[in-house]
Amino acid sequence: MGQRNRKRNYLTGIILFIFAFAIVFFGVQFITKTGLFKIPGVVYYGEELSEAELTLLQSIFTEEVELDKDVAISANDYLELPELNENDFLFSVLVPVTDYYSAETYVAASSPSELLLKAAAEDSSINLINVDELNFKQKLLSINDDYYLNSFNSGAIFRIITFESEKFDEEIRPLIEQAFTKTYLTKDTTLSFAQTGVTALSRGMNAKLYEVGDANYFAAEIKDYLSSFDLTHTSNESSFSDYAGPNNICSDRRFIDTLTAIGLDIVELTGNHNQDCGDEAAIESVDIYNEKGIKVVGGGKTAKEAKTPLNINQKGNNIAFLAYNLSTGGATLDDTPGANQYDEENAVEEITDAKSRGDFVIVDIQYYECSTYVAFEEDTTCDYANSSAGDQIGFFRHLIDIGADIVVGTSAHQPQTFELYGNGAIYYGLGNLFFDQYWWPGTTRSLVLEHYFYNGKLLQTKIVPTVYDGTMQTRVLDKESSTWFLQRLISERP
Repeated sequence: MGQRNRKRNYLTGIILFIFAFAIVFFGVQFITKTGLFKIPGVVYYGEELSEAELTLLQSIFTEEVELDKDVAISANDYLELPELNENDFLFSVLVPVTDYYSAETYVAASSPSELLLKAAAEDSSINLINVDELNFKQKLLSINDDYYLNSFNSGAIFRIITFESEKFDEEIRPLIEQAFTKTYLTKDTTLSFAQTGVTALSRGMNAKLYEVGDANYFAAEIKDYLSSFDLTHTSNESSFSDYAGPNNICSDRRFIDTLTAIGLDIVELTGNHNQDCGDEAAIESVDIYNEKGIKVVGGGKTAKEAKTPLNINQKGNNIAFLAYNLSTGGATLDDTPGANQYDEENAVEEITDAKSRGDFVIVDIQYYECSTYVAFEEDTTCDYANSSAGDQIGFFRHLIDIGADIVVGTSAHQPQTFELYGNGAIYYGLGNLFFDQYWWPGTTRSLVLEHYFYNGKLLQTKIVPTVYDGTMQTRVLDKESSTWFLQRLISERP
């Protein structure tokens, strides 16, 4: 009997122990929500998430995905790209664009919501597009004073998606990394190329240089702007010479400092005045450019050298830069220095070859000049493309038809109109960047073409007017004047 009781007590003890252990074990699980009582992590979606964002997120966080910890997903818009934490992802970049032929250059907005409302208004000419959709047939606007392709950290609406989770690295990152890690434009991947118009550091500029004593004087108000580009170009029409004076189109040797101050990378020599000071000066000028690391196009010491295209291969972009003279002199056809004479057969061959390689093709033309200028009064005669001799419109369009992507006139002393044509763009004349013609208002202005390339594609050409006066110091035209002047040129487009 005693043995039976002891056995019963033993079994009872074991049962009680197991029962107590079970109570403790499952009680702890219940209290801590682990084990059998574990509650899966919950995904909380912010109300500000768009329908498209919700669709993407719900395709990732499906019912089959079990999380250990909750995750809260939110989104915010910024006009300046904030510093991102490890759980922040740049989801999209929206940029404001308008019609190519609009004279507007910027939109004012103090917040992303204000810009979104402006773009959504029925009468708005502004569209907000993903930066991946940007192309040169639209016009990218600055937001206030911030141009996206200059800064990459402002001038757009930056959409940031944030994931808050105690186990972000372990649970969330592996799920979202592929969908939310994207490559966006940066300064290191986008090629900026500024094309400018006529430069003739001569005549009255020589006299002014003798007065001020420093060639950097002429670039003082424009150098920071022009030197900020990866590549800066001008069409220089005067050679360096010891015979430079106030009455000839020859440049004092010190004027090389004006060109290096603006960060000049490419000098075009299609002009018809580079031989005004003789062959020796023209040859020596090419040597000076070479010594300064400035590449030459459209001219040279010989006809063979003058016709050599300039191939630009930078930041994943291949650009064929061709430049020709089709005006009233200055071309070379032999072993003497001069400009690259336009020849139809040669031009077709060079453009076709460049396109067959997949290059982007820019063609500059020293065309006939319009010289209907009015002293001290505004006159729009030369704004029109066919205001100079010949069929300028037909000829420039023909170059697009045979394969050029951009055609630029570099002979006009007064800026001319511009247009989209076919698959390209035409800028009929850029005007004077540096010269002494300040008594004619039309010749004091020029256009700077800011080209932006990414992965072989032209994203934008921003047109920036400049001006100089009797001081002969070139500067960027103010906003109000720029809008007025661009509208004036647009109104004369073919």
